[in-house]
Formats: sequence, structure tokens, C-alpha cells
Amino acid sequence: MADRRAPRHGRVDGRRLLIALLFLLLTMPVAAQELRVGTVSFPNSGAAAAQKDFIFGVAQLHNFQYGSAAQAFRRAQQIDADFALAYWGEAMTHNHAIWQEQDRDAALEVMQRLGATRKARRGKASTERERAILETLELLYGEGEKHARDDAYARAMEALREDYPDDLEIASFTALAILGTAHEGRDFATYMRAAAIVEDVFARDPRHPGAAHYLIHSYDDPIHAPLGMRAALAYSDIAPDASHAQHMCSHIFVASGMWEEVVQANLNAVAATNRARASSGRAPSGCGHSITWLNYGYLQLGQRSKAAELIHACHRDAVAEKNALPVFDPDLSSQASFVTMWARYVVDAEDFDSETARLRAPLAPAQVQERMTVAFVEGLESARRGSAAGVRQALATIRETRLGTERLASASELTYELRAVARSAVLESQMSALLARVEGGMDAAIEHARVAVDLEERMPFMFGPPFVDKPSHELLGEILLAAGRDGEAVDAYRAGLARTPGRILSVEGLAEATRRATHTGTPNERP
Repeated sequence: MADRRAPRHGRVDGRRLLIALLFLLLTMPVAAQELRVGTVSFPNSGAAAAQKDFIFGVAQLHNFQYGSAAQAFRRAQQIDADFALAYWGEAMTHNHAIWQEQDRDAALEVMQRLGATRKARRGKASTERERAILETLELLYGEGEKHARDDAYARAMEALREDYPDDLEIASFTALAILGTAHEGRDFATYMRAAAIVEDVFARDPRHPGAAHYLIHSYDDPIHAPLGMRAALAYSDIAPDASHAQHMCSHIFVASGMWEEVVQANLNAVAATNRARASSGRAPSGCGHSITWLNYGYLQLGQRSKAAELIHACHRDAVAEKNALPVFDPDLSSQASFVTMWARYVVDAEDFDSETARLRAPLAPAQVQERMTVAFVEGLESARRGSAAGVRQALATIRETRLGTERLASASELTYELRAVARSAVLESQMSALLARVEGGMDAAIEHARVAVDLEERMPFMFGPPFVDKPSHELLGEILLAAGRDGEAVDAYRAGLARTPGRILSVEGLAEATRRATHTGTPNERP
């Protein structure tokens, strides 16, 4: 019989090797399942067999792929019914901090499955760190008004970060919690506080999906976009199978006027989305967030036929959509998504009489935002034809739908709804300017356009393609050019390009205004 005793030298103890390998697997960054969505290191007391799903869920939580993350956390729970952090993760999928959205009832249902009371839930955690992480949910989804809960949650996460200064997951989720306290819209001070935290995470782990993602959000405006370029260039490689990660890179590219990069990032995002849909037997979607940004990128490159192709595909989905409800976020409805894409096409391509321009979606009376957008585009077309009657009709519809927008948003705390109300006031002033111009009152047209500029500048900052379909500075520049006030038009276009860098109509308008001002010797207001 062979001697089974291990010699003192030259042979490794198998049991010790197995333990060492198991420890390494549990503590090293884990690639999330077969999909490439980023890697994280999140030590916990869950069962070894549940780790793969848990780590995948955390990575997808950072990528804002909330449905995929929730499924992964539930799989981890099925493997280990007492895995406290798997319930924490699923509950976190119901809080969308950047978007100021929260489904408190759904989150509380998840927490109830972990334990019926706060004490019972706390008792399921095996370590003090895990108990502290669970406790933050009690604040985020506790009693009281959402904004107050967001603030309390952010303070708790900051305190947790002080207790665990080397924990990159706690640091990342702290930065996200701080971003979620910008209730009135983009606040540079708040966003820079978050950036300071997540910059450290990114420096320590340049492959961390949350670090890259939250840096992009922190720097997502024309002023700070150069600081976010490193993260934007890295994020697509960090999580190539996460469609939102691919799209997020384009936030910095839009803020920098990098249109070819905008197009490629969103082509990547659409491809990732369609791969995921195909894996579950679903057909590609014709509408959606990445597609609307892709459409805008094509328009800024002057690739009208490609933009029109996207719009016709989305139109097919919009026509097939049944019982669409009024929404403020166009990504929540095929009809709303179509109207957004169509309006940008007609306005930016200045194409008012093509097959694409004549498309319409079947809108219900309650879809006030979409009806307002259609009315604005039709009013702009009437102004181009010199039809005062058409502009008056559009203005009347905008005023009517503005009241509807205010009623729908009156009880809401969501920033998007508040922006929609502000946008309706801008569109009313813009249409008033167009009416005055058609009727020959250029001074009144300029005054109304300046009011629109002032209203738009006071709106909470909205990242991405212009939230107002025809940026007010651009409209003011066009009216000033028509009035022969070329130097003032130069200033208007410059101010607009500071807000929407590289926007093609403003670039062309600035070039024309500068040419005319130089030719006539008309001074502009800036030195």
C-alpha cells in the first residue's frame, strides 16, 4: 500500500491548499458570470455558492442595470435564504438616486422577506459591517418624506465610510447617495463632493464599474466634462456587456461636442441591449434611451438619413403601443420616445416637409408633454411659412397643455417633472417670440426670446441632448440675425454653445453672425 502520510518537505497539504483557494475566490474581484459587466470585491458572509450571483448583482447595481441586478440577487437568495446582503442588494435596485426615482413599497417588500422587523433583519447579518450596511436601508426606505430620507441615508453612508475607510464598495455607494441629494437639479457643490470620494476609488481600482460610472455623472456638464473623459474612455471597456455602461460614455462626449464618439457609444449600447433581448427571445427595440441619443448624434453629424431610419423604426413601436400613460421621461413610453426623436429631427435637420417630418404618433389627450412638443414643432413650421394663424394655434395648444403639465406635476417631488413644468414656460415664450416675428414685431420677438433664454437658464441643468428642443439662445440668435443685429447674435450663439458645445445649428449660426458682423463692422457686446 502506498504511504499516504505527507512528507515534511516537497509536498503541499491538500486540505490547506483547498482552504487557501476558497479564501482567494471569495475575496478577489470576481468577473460577473459570463457577461462582462465589471468586477468588484465585496467580502460578505453569504454562502460560497451564492457569491457569483451576488457579485454579478453588485456590478449590475453599479451599472444601473436594475432588472438584471435584481434577478441575480434573488438567485443568491435562493441558494442562501439567510444571505442578508443579497436582500440589501435587491432592495437597492428600487432606488434610482441619479434619476430621483424610488419604489419604496417594492423595497419594503424585499426587506420584509429578510425579516418582519428591523431587529429581525439586523439579526440576519453576521458581522457588524453587514449590520451597518443593512441599517442604511431603514433610513432610505423608512418613514417620512423622500427628500428627508435621501438626506438621512447619505449622512449614514458618509458615517459608514468613516468607519470603513478602505472599503471601496461603501465609498462608491456613499458617492451615489450624495448625488441623490441634489433634489432641485444639478448642484455643482454636491456633485463635486461625490466626485472627490469616487476619484479615490477610481485611483485605487481603475476597473471598478461604479467608480467610472459615478465619475461620469459627477462631471456630466460642459464645464466639468474634461475631468470625466478618463472615466468615459475607460467605462466601455470595463463593462462591455452592460448597455447602460456603453451609453454612459456618451454623456461626456455630448457635453464635449464629440459626435462621432456619441454615435459609436450608443451603437455599442444598442447592440448590448439587443444581445440581452435576443437571449430572452425578444426582438430588438426600436425606441429607447440610447436610441434617442444615437438619433441626436446622427443629426449633429448631418447624417439625416440614418436619423430618419431610427425614427421610422421607433414609429412602428409607437403605433403598436397600447394604453400609453402620460409620462415625463420619454424613455418610459415608445410614443414619448418617438415624439422626442421626431421633434429633434425636424428642428435640427430643419426638415419640415418630408415623409419623416409628416409622421405622427397616436397620442391620448392626457399625454400633455408629447402634445406640447408636437404643437411646438408645428408652430415652428408655421413660422417658417409665415403663417400667423398656425403659430397662434400652436401657442394656444402650448398654453393649454402647460396647464395640464402643471396639474400632473403639482404633487410630485421628482426633478424631471419640475423640469417639464419649467420647459413648458420656455416653449410658451419661444412661440410668443415666433408669433411676434411673423407679425413683423421684431423688437417684441427679441424681447420674448430673451425671456425664454432667462427661463431656460434658470431651469435645473439637464445633461445630454437639449431638454428644450430648440435651445433658446439659438432661437434668439436667429431672430437677432433676421433683425440685422449681428453682433448681438454672435453673443447669443456663443452663450448657447457654452451650454450645448458643438451643436451644429449654433455652430453654423455663429459662423454666419460672425461673418456678417465682420463684414458690416457691427460690434458685438463682448470685448
